[in-house]
Amino acid sequence: MALQKTNLLNITSVTGIHTVGILTVGVTPTAGGVGIASTTFIRSVIIHNTGLGTARASLFINDYPTTTPNALGYGVTEQRILRVDLEPNETTFFESNYPIVLTDRKSLTVEVSPPDSGTGGSGIGSAVNFIVNGDTESNP
Repeated sequence: MALQKTNLLNITSVTGIHTVGILTVGVTPTAGGVGIASTTFIRSVIIHNTGLGTARASLFINDYPTTTPNALGYGVTEQRILRVDLEPNETTFFESNYPIVLTDRKSLTVEVSPPDSGTGGSGIGSAVNFIVNGDTESNP
């Protein structure tokens, strides 16, 4: 088994109000020609709002197959690890003290939603970019 340090995915852009499963271990090919990983270590996620108004961005770690929606890329509140409101052209950086370890069929889901009322955005015209960095370990 070889450990590959890489950006796990190319830039993933989520437009409008959506919840999207962007990485499922054992299914999603990783960036940089590494292929499909059997174990993934998420080290950081960079999130940037390219939209014209404030948008709320969330990250979820799904423990498949605890519930059916996880397999479909839905965010489940008890599995949320980050929720932040981003102003237009604002960037935030998420990094845990220790890499988040995902094994077979566990997944990372991102969500873009409207912020609380009165914050100057509806989330509808937003475009939020996600960059996931970390390491992968694949079986030969």
